[in-house]
Amino acid sequence: MLQKVESKIYEIRGQKIMLDFDLAELYEVETRALNQAIKRNIDIFPDDFMFQLTQTEWKTMSSQIVMTYPIKRPKIAMPFAFTEHGVTMLATVLKSKKARQTSIAIVRAFIALKQYALTHKDLTGKLKELEDKYNKQFKDVYEAINYLITKDKQETKQKKRKQIGYK
Repeated sequence: MLQKVESKIYEIRGQKIMLDFDLAELYEVETRALNQAIKRNIDIFPDDFMFQLTQTEWKTMSSQIVMTYPIKRPKIAMPFAFTEHGVTMLATVLKSKKARQTSIAIVRAFIALKQYALTHKDLTGKLKELEDKYNKQFKDVYEAINYLITKDKQETKQKKRKQIGYK
């Protein structure tokens, strides 16, 4: 279930979100029913919990993600995007046992993504430190080799070597 949920988390406007039709599928309700429940309780879904995608955002997502959803959606209705907090609030709107279990799985998926991002950030920092260290060392080696090559050229010009071999 966790992998299924993680595959439905996207990034829009710099936030990790889930779309209404994906949530409806996970909660095993129709998208229409989910959106009706949300509209009846719109006061618990502020803009930082839920927002509607723009036409441009929807087209971009549709082109980047292989999906058949545009066929299922009315052409004029743009999907709603739910942040982690918005998904949590859905559990209060959809009161079934399945909704509570699904909300727990979704929250765990968001937590797993955050932990991965933090780990990735730590690794990126460590790699950057190593890169800086080794770049300095390679720069020193490069300068030493370059110095030896230029020194050798200067000495060669100063001393004409006696030609060896058969004449």
